[in-house]
Amino acid sequence: MPLAASELILNSDGSIYHLNLLPEDIANTIITVGDPDRVGDVSKYFDSIELKKGKREFHTHTGVLNGKRISVISTGIGTDNIDIVFNELDALVNVDFKTRREKTAKTTLDFIRIGTSGAIQTEVSVDSFLLSETSIGLDGLMHFYDNIKLQNQDYANKLSAHLTWQTHHISPYVFDCDTELASSLNSNRIRFGTTVTNTGFYGPQGRSIRLNPKLVDFHQKLTSFRYKDKQITNLEMETAGIYGLSKLLGHRAVSMNAILANRATGEFSSKPSQTVDELIKYCLEKI
Repeated sequence: MPLAASELILNSDGSIYHLNLLPEDIANTIITVGDPDRVGDVSKYFDSIELKKGKREFHTHTGVLNGKRISVISTGIGTDNIDIVFNELDALVNVDFKTRREKTAKTTLDFIRIGTSGAIQTEVSVDSFLLSETSIGLDGLMHFYDNIKLQNQDYANKLSAHLTWQTHHISPYVFDCDTELASSLNSNRIRFGTTVTNTGFYGPQGRSIRLNPKLVDFHQKLTSFRYKDKQITNLEMETAGIYGLSKLLGHRAVSMNAILANRATGEFSSKPSQTVDELIKYCLEKI
């Protein structure tokens, strides 16, 4: 059956509802950033820019670098926005907007998140680059999708038993990066890690300014967990949603993190903009 107008929502010009994009507007390689202002920080390195569009927090630039067509899109912060962005980007390539039907031949997109993150292990240095080999979602996004066959269920089960946070209605889900795409972005500058994604920046990441977190053992539980001798390394707000939706929709995804803070040592980068710019240039060189 064709998708109803209430399910696949299109604007009057035929563009997808939130992103304001047409199918021809995006490349098959897509860089995602949280901050709309960071879109230009990426596209300024393109050899040419063919398209600039924006609506709400979702800004898109598509251009060419070294003969390769690339799009960079801002998602805003959080997995709620990731749900919008990744479902709509998939629809742009895998749904026929005229017939409102799923295409038989599917297109696989490559997603590279370039974002910031905070380390929770003392040995993860501020201003270093970390590739999220595995992502852990403590939010609820992927529980709304039938995902059990594609997630790392053994990891999720062992972590849940370790955390004992079920009484707080927290059930972790776990997805891995695309190993082939990760290999293309690897070098001796990159540390591989396990990244926790949560719904907020303060209480959901164990921060306290005036409100007391309910999970008083938040950091201790996460830093002490081991799965096959690997530690949980860092916290942020998008990666698990990106990995989960990419796996379910048949796309490839890798999250590249500029480590700007270390929660274990209390440090914060003295040059955050420079570190993020260095990560952008690194990723563009590898793409």
